[in-house]
Amino acid sequence: MTAAPPIVQIARLRPTARLPIYATEGAAGLDLSACIDEDLELAPGVFAAIPTGLAIALPKGFEAQIRPRSGLAARHGVTVLNSPGTIDSDYRGEIKVLLINHGPEPFRIAHGERIAQMVIAHAPQAALREVLFESLDETERGEGGFGSTGR
Repeated sequence: MTAAPPIVQIARLRPTARLPIYATEGAAGLDLSACIDEDLELAPGVFAAIPTGLAIALPKGFEAQIRPRSGLAARHGVTVLNSPGTIDSDYRGEIKVLLINHGPEPFRIAHGERIAQMVIAHAPQAALREVLFESLDETERGEGGFGSTGR
């Protein structure tokens, strides 16, 4: 038995904003589009917060994750700078996508262009219990950090 999907309320802040869509039946992410008055150029190494013209109300216990579109990253080096960006269930402002151009060429963004994807995910708040470091369960990895599991 599959649980019913969460209901996410969505509002257009501008009439030209495009509602996000799932591109395919099996897509996990909703495509988000730029809602801008004129084309914007991202020079190499430059980042910008791109408005979507949308605001949402998520159910408590859920978040929206803003993730890169794989095609933009693979073809142009354009990605979401704070990937994944988190939209908390109590945020009611405009969704903006923090894009950065890691590619060698300027990248032009037009109104309505799909710039990121939004994944709705369960995000329970954990109950924290402070303990002494020595009482943490031992693992095979231990304190091995960056790169400790090999290539």
